[in-house]
Amino acid sequence: MIQIHPTAIIDPLAEIDDNVTIGPYVIVKSDVCIGSGTTIGPYTTIEQYANIGSDCQIFQYASIGGAPQDLKFHGEKTYLKIGRGSIIREFVTINRGTEFGGGLTELGEDNYLMAYTHIAHDCKTGKQVILANNSTLGGHIIIGDNVTVGGLVAIHQFVQIGDFAYIGGKSAVVKDIPPYVIASGDRASLHGLNNVGLKRHKFSKSTLRQLKKAYRIVFRIGLTVKQATERVKAEVEQIPEVKNFIKFIVESNRGVTR
Repeated sequence: MIQIHPTAIIDPLAEIDDNVTIGPYVIVKSDVCIGSGTTIGPYTTIEQYANIGSDCQIFQYASIGGAPQDLKFHGEKTYLKIGRGSIIREFVTINRGTEFGGGLTELGEDNYLMAYTHIAHDCKTGKQVILANNSTLGGHIIIGDNVTVGGLVAIHQFVQIGDFAYIGGKSAVVKDIPPYVIASGDRASLHGLNNVGLKRHKFSKSTLRQLKKAYRIVFRIGLTVKQATERVKAEVEQIPEVKNFIKFIVESNRGVTR
């Protein structure tokens, strides 16, 4: 059963599934899709071409699917997609994509966006990503699975963040952050493996040992990326996590945080 507060304004062209709850003074524009079991809090605005998955919670005063803050944007038809089970807290702003960036901003499943988070145009996040209060993503950012971003973090446009990385609060991130590591500071630098996070996600002791070896070769003994890659292949067991770690570094376009 759909529950819509009488003060909400819902465009007739919006598609709303069963068991959706829409609170007071919510505005839902045309060509919006809202999945079953989702709750929309008071005073939230959901703009055109937003697709919100099932079982999401959107708290009061969020702005979902607004036009990109990009001077190249001139009203093109672009999209926002939010994955199942995501939680979006108060005053979060998420912009849809731009034609230049592929036309889509996309959040994975089970994301947790704390209050005042901003996600700009053409960003993509994996599953189970946590963005703490006032974290800010510039355009075209890609974030992997199980990443945690601390409060007051600013991430530069086109940066990529690898799986299971942790970024400490009040950091400024201008280069790519490899998977499995901790980064913090202005400008952000690396501080070893994200041991606590990896253990919480049940990484084995053997896997942690191999990642630690790979990390040391790449970042602690002054080698070039090519030299480090060759040594990792020769000296470290080629488990999937090590391969993912090296692949991310080799394929980085902006350069990797050191």
